Amino acid sequence: MNIVRHRAFARAGLIGNPTDGYGGKTIAFTIPEFVASVVIYPWERLEILWSREEQNRFDSIDELVNDVNQYGYYGGVRLVKATIKRFADYCRAQQKPLHAKCFSIRYETNIPRGVGLSGSSAIITATLKCLMEFYAVSIPQTVQPSLVRAVENDDLQIACGYQDRVVQTYEGLVYMDFSEMQTDQGYQFGVYEHLDERLLPPVYLAYDLAAAKTSASVHGPLRTRVEDNARLLDTMHRIAALVPPARLAIETRDADELHQLVDRNFDLRSELYAIQPHHLRMIAAARRVGASAKFAGSGGAIVGTCADDAMYAELVAHMHSESEHWRVIQPRIAPGHPGKT
Repeated sequence: MNIVRHRAFARAGLIGNPTDGYGGKTIAFTIPEFVASVVIYPWERLEILWSREEQNRFDSIDELVNDVNQYGYYGGVRLVKATIKRFADYCRAQQKPLHAKCFSIRYETNIPRGVGLSGSSAIITATLKCLMEFYAVSIPQTVQPSLVRAVENDDLQIACGYQDRVVQTYEGLVYMDFSEMQTDQGYQFGVYEHLDERLLPPVYLAYDLAAAKTSASVHGPLRTRVEDNARLLDTMHRIAALVPPARLAIETRDADELHQLVDRNFDLRSELYAIQPHHLRMIAAARRVGASAKFAGSGGAIVGTCADDAMYAELVAHMHSESEHWRVIQPRIAPGHPGKT
């Protein structure tokens, strides 16, 4: 039996325009500690299996209500189903014939839900990789993230940008420039380049298990406000302008400059909307030990840099003393790869 396996990692936005669809620039990296894995194998019928993460049995009605309040009504199965449809539509449009074999598909993930680490797009990205191999269909690497975005943004009406899907496709530490988009096969894409992750100072990721929310709850209202307010659009451009000097700081190992730019990123983003008090607590806690800090995405996770491993150890101890719900890791940022097209 030909078993196809692929995975995609969680991601953290290190610096840049948080709504990258508005001509932004950003640098992000993947987090190998958190991964979504998808498996496809031949089967007599096309079958999408429920994941262990899909909770459909509850001990009480209150447990069901809490689950829906935190995670919504839908899990990963709809992501897989929508990806299969989008892939089939893409192949028809590009006149890429598909063989008639059916398959069974399932996914698993340990990416914390609802804290802004892009767990949904990781499932879609891994599913797309599996479909490409199972059907022996090539898709340009520049197009793949845009196709993943279309699954969420167009098919499932989940407001999202390009950043997460790009870094999850390319992996590693990735620079992205969306200021001048190009088009290929009906999908837009920007400039994507790998950076050397070995040049980074110690990086940490902290997340709050008690603060889960969907990214659409942030992106949707923010997009409406940006379209109605030129001042907010100017602020987003100022955030994007932090990326070129941040890239230079990484390449020249200027940790102090990168630290200041990361902090400035959060300070500017806080002008876009009111920050929830528990998120502000995390930022303040990290900065108290001397670490830089900003949101890793749109949920309850932050990212930043430390001067050295001693500061990281102090950060971990301080975060754990502040809240039993906070977790801190030092991501193992693996090198990216050019990928197959």
